[in-house]
Amino acid sequence: MTTNGYSMIAQVRFRELKTRIALALFIAGTACFLSKSLWPAAWFGAVLVGQFIDWLVCRPIRRNPEIAPSPAYRVAMCATTSLNVVIFSGIAAYLWMTGGEAGRLFAMIQVAGGLLHVSLHMHHMRALLLSAVIPHSLYFLGLPIMGAIAGRQPQDVLIAIGGVLYMTHLIVAVRQSSMTTRAMQAANDEARAERRKAEVASAAKSDFLAVISHEIRTPMNAVISAANLLRRTRLDREQREHVSMLLDAGDVLVGLLNDVLDFSKIEAGRMQLEAADIDLREKIGSLIRLWEPRASANSVRLKVSISDAAPIRIRTDPLRLQQILFNLLSNAVKFTGNGTITLSVDWQAGPGRLVVSVTDTGCGIPADRLANIFNSFEQVDAGTTRKYGGTGLGLAISRRLAEIMGGQLTAESVENEGSTFTLILPVEVAEAARSTPKRRAASSGSLTGKIILAADDHAVNRRILTLLLEPHGCRLVLVENGAEAVEAASGQKFDAILMDMQMPVMDGLDASARIRLSGLNRRTPLIALTANAMDVHRAAWDATGVHAFLTKPIDPVLLAETLAEACASVEEDAPGQNAA
Repeated sequence: MTTNGYSMIAQVRFRELKTRIALALFIAGTACFLSKSLWPAAWFGAVLVGQFIDWLVCRPIRRNPEIAPSPAYRVAMCATTSLNVVIFSGIAAYLWMTGGEAGRLFAMIQVAGGLLHVSLHMHHMRALLLSAVIPHSLYFLGLPIMGAIAGRQPQDVLIAIGGVLYMTHLIVAVRQSSMTTRAMQAANDEARAERRKAEVASAAKSDFLAVISHEIRTPMNAVISAANLLRRTRLDREQREHVSMLLDAGDVLVGLLNDVLDFSKIEAGRMQLEAADIDLREKIGSLIRLWEPRASANSVRLKVSISDAAPIRIRTDPLRLQQILFNLLSNAVKFTGNGTITLSVDWQAGPGRLVVSVTDTGCGIPADRLANIFNSFEQVDAGTTRKYGGTGLGLAISRRLAEIMGGQLTAESVENEGSTFTLILPVEVAEAARSTPKRRAASSGSLTGKIILAADDHAVNRRILTLLLEPHGCRLVLVENGAEAVEAASGQKFDAILMDMQMPVMDGLDASARIRLSGLNRRTPLIALTANAMDVHRAAWDATGVHAFLTKPIDPVLLAETLAEACASVEEDAPGQNAA
């Protein structure tokens, strides 16, 4: 224990000051009752004086815990401790002589309690411990010995022997307590050190994933976008098949990257849920439409069964619900060579829980492997990855998402017969959508004649944007960094702005903030188009007030629709702004 142990004891003694005074008052009252005298009142006054001296001596180190006490100051603290013990236990000598049998018993108990108290509170500071224990011990052993000598009662020596046994046990207990305290302190220090290492490692992992995500998405954007552009050209059957393989492989790579990022967010406790009202049947229908062609290619029939009791609209996190069901359907299609996949939706009205089951007639899972399929990076066997691909994260992420959303995901399977995965999720029943005319979806044709500013430091990405968007009839103004974007936005009005995040000279966040401050484009819809796809990046863009957040690789259809919707929103707001 370092010299700061003196500061800790000073703090403890200050916190216990009222307790010690209250205890002294009780002892004084008891002594008055036993001895029929007012001398205990004088003793209580001495106790107050001693406590005041203790308060004064401990005050400097209590106010400045970091200072190292000088040798003279340590001597002063030890002397004050001994003085207060002499005063506090002095009542025991008075009661031993004047209080009769009850007084003697009370005296021994009071001194024994004092010994126990100082031993437990000061055992880590040997000098203070001895300063307190020695006076207590002199009272504890000296009173019965002096009583045996002065009163000629040899049997009182037995009390002293009992006191010695008590102190022996006390020494053992204090030693054990001291060892336990040191062990706990060492364990706490080690735990704090490990926690700091874990925090550093977690931060490094997050930084690594952010960099890797960005660096992988950037070339993947070129690969997938080039494949999409190539598919628009006139190709023969074999060439179109090659392009489809490129796009399918790109989708797999992006899916794996997203799985790793999602798993990292879940492990770090950073997964955030966003509740929204969704049309349950529409959401299920969109998933079925997505997976039907892939199932048909495997000679698999995809069936849907939705209970009439299921609500029309529910309130939950639509993205995470879709992610779970997407993974379940993906697994079912992947492991079913032929047969049927059935997606069933039921409703438990009492607790308000949605029950979704995905049943397939595929290869099934061996009983001894079933319990492990929800483990991270776990596959049924070593050949599964080679045959079907994947990281083994899909089911692990799905179960963790279900648990974060307050539900559960379970599996039942019979080898060579099929599997059933059941998602039970608590959701709220949402109000039915009002029968208002649906807003017509913005089409790519609404980009005709629009002028769009696009900032990206990669020449390939700028070329891809040109090839993807100019066929829609819009004109692009391309710049290489945020500073050029700010300069361009200050001299020309744009219908929309596409902004990358990491760029030299000035990044996209700073550029967006400056554009938003003033000028011709302070109200122009700004769309983040970046390879930085983590939640922290999305939050940073949200703080700038972006209209939309799109990640690379670019989805050509989504990009065109988002730009068209952004431009349309400006046109709709324009009359109101002009009127204002």
